[in-house]
Order: sequence, then structure tokens, then C-alpha cells
Amino acid sequence: MALKLIWHGHGTWSLHTADHKILVDPFFSGNPAADVTADVVEADTILLTHGHGDHVGAKEDGTYDIVDIAKRTKANVVTIYETANWLTAQGVEDVTGMNLGGTVNLPFGSAKMTLALHSNSLPDGTYGGMPTGFVVEAAGHKVYFAGDTALFSDMKLIGAMVLDAIVIPIGDLYTMGIEDSIRAVKLLQPKHVIPGHYNTWPPIEQDAAAWATKVRHETNATPHVLKPGQTLEIH
Repeated sequence: MALKLIWHGHGTWSLHTADHKILVDPFFSGNPAADVTADVVEADTILLTHGHGDHVGAKEDGTYDIVDIAKRTKANVVTIYETANWLTAQGVEDVTGMNLGGTVNLPFGSAKMTLALHSNSLPDGTYGGMPTGFVVEAAGHKVYFAGDTALFSDMKLIGAMVLDAIVIPIGDLYTMGIEDSIRAVKLLQPKHVIPGHYNTWPPIEQDAAAWATKVRHETNATPHVLKPGQTLEIH
């Protein structure tokens, strides 16, 4: 079955099966690259890798995209335990807190929480626990969302899960850049690779076409450079 992956700009993604809509790291308000707004995006499950403002959609009025979307859609939010507690305190009713290495069964399949090398605090200063990534299994496919992360050698263990596609950051400064992302692709050995977390603002500008050329020449993966709003179908 086909699995549709949609980039909403920056680190925000939708993953659609025939029956389910999964939203990853909802950042719409204040996201200059966003193709839709928080009041119309659909979700029945939200996966949150960490609690930084550009992943929960922190707004100037002190509210958050992720809270608004979860309340409107009644979606289940899956995230690390400490961040889950923060979301519950914000009034989100359906929250699943978990931890690194755990797997949760969900209506569309499953999500395994993986390591990420980054930081994690909420916009109000609350400690958010460890930053994370997810390996999502849905519609017979496995997609790894690395989240915001540096390169780490245990990506080889994640790759051993046999990944159909990976979404990795290439923006540098706050995450891995192009050179380290190529090393990550070699460790992960996916069929398809999609870049994210770049070109939102000048400090993380990157040449995605040059990145794609390096992927083709140096790895066995097929690169896909999407524009916000574009869809990649994985078969």
C-alpha cells in the first residue's frame, strides 16, 4: 500500500495512509515555509520529537500549535514522558508518554522512539526530557524521522530495522549539516532519503540540489527534495 509523505516546511511532516493521518512536529504559526495553517491541518496521531518552539509551534500569545491541533482534532499525541506531562498540563487530553527504545502500537501501526543528539526544553523553560526520533511503521513501510539531531554511530542499529525512507536534517548549526547527513545515510542504508530542517531562515540555508547530488554519488539511497506542500508516495 502507498504511504504519502508531505513536507509542511522546516521539521514538520504529515504521513498519510489510506485510513490515517499522522502529523510530526507541528510548527505552522511563525513558520515562513509552512504550506498550510494549524487550524486546517488534519491529524489523528501527532508524533512530537521534542519541545522546542519550532516543533510545538510556539505563538506570541503564549499558546501552541500542537495544543490547538490536538484539542481540535482529538489526536493522540505521542512524545517522551516529560514532554507528555507538559502537554497534559496544557490541557491536551490524549497524550502517550514513552521513552527511548520503547515501541507503542497505534491505530495505523507502530512508532518506535529512538535516540537523538540535541537538546529539549519547552518554550516556557520546562525541562522536556530527552530529544528523540521515531521509526514509524505504517501501510507496510518503515519511515525514520530523525528529528533534530547530530550524527551518531548507533544510526547503524536503526538502519538494521530495514528502512524504506528516512527524513533527516541538513541545515547545520542546530543539527547535522550536509556532510554529516551523507554519513548518516551510509549508516542507515534506506531506500529513500528526504532532507528537512533547512532553508527556513538564513542561518540554516543549504543547497538541497547539491546535497541530492552527493547522495546519488556517495550512497545507494534515492534522494527526494520536496518543496513545502509536495508529496512523496512510498510504494
